[in-house]
Amino acid sequence: MKLDMHCHVKEGSLDSKVSLDEYITKLKQEGFDGMLITDHDTYKGYRHWKYNMKGKVHEDFVVLKGIEYDTCDAGHILCIMPEGVKMRLLELKGMSVQMLIDFVHRHGGILGPAHPCGEKYLSFTNTKKYFSSPETIKRFDFIEAFNSCESEESNARARKLAQKYRKPGIGGSDSHKIECVGQGYTILPQHVTCETELITLIREKAEIQAGGTLYGKTTKEKLGKMNKILPYSFWFYNKGGELLRRRKRNQKGKIENPMNPIDPIEIPYLDGIRKK
Repeated sequence: MKLDMHCHVKEGSLDSKVSLDEYITKLKQEGFDGMLITDHDTYKGYRHWKYNMKGKVHEDFVVLKGIEYDTCDAGHILCIMPEGVKMRLLELKGMSVQMLIDFVHRHGGILGPAHPCGEKYLSFTNTKKYFSSPETIKRFDFIEAFNSCESEESNARARKLAQKYRKPGIGGSDSHKIECVGQGYTILPQHVTCETELITLIREKAEIQAGGTLYGKTTKEKLGKMNKILPYSFWFYNKGGELLRRRKRNQKGKIENPMNPIDPIEIPYLDGIRKK
């Protein structure tokens, strides 16, 4: 099964120019069977699929929910929660990576660093946490081993990292523009229909392939040396967001108790009797 496991859609990520319908159409043309929506600190893109598209269009295509979470100390982390479980706390960026790992694992999810060897502040190995707490990487469930918007060197280091720590390596396009859609992929050894099945495969360290084609038209490529400004801009953006959302994260009752699922699994009926 061929998936793009790092996708940003216009309905969920402010910096994406690609609608979910366009994204799926392009992936299907490229021979993909599914995608993992990983918008920045929100499930809005997935909600658009669930409430406006699911069961109406692209019924032969698997759409899974994920999130790209901005930690306060370890860059961007991809999180995948079980089927039917979306946590409001994951839509409030700024947790520490240790807190995030505890939270995701406690609720049955898995997580791993996005573009782990990429830009400073955005990528795990280029943050202080990587050096101050070397054991942290062992707690991740997977590593993004290929990202279309990263350099060849960055992806090579990511693959070595996955091999060194014996973590499954996933791949994705990290697309924000239609031209990049489908340039990164993950190939699973069997078909999955939901997040829980995907989580099981990754936890079992199944044979997963990751690869693709580099997209050489990213903003950082165009900026050249001026690209160094972007990581520092992200640091200020992320730190400001962390401070603004800290109060909300601490006031559980104000966000419908973030420790509880906000999208519970639907219990099927059996012989007309609902099983609990």
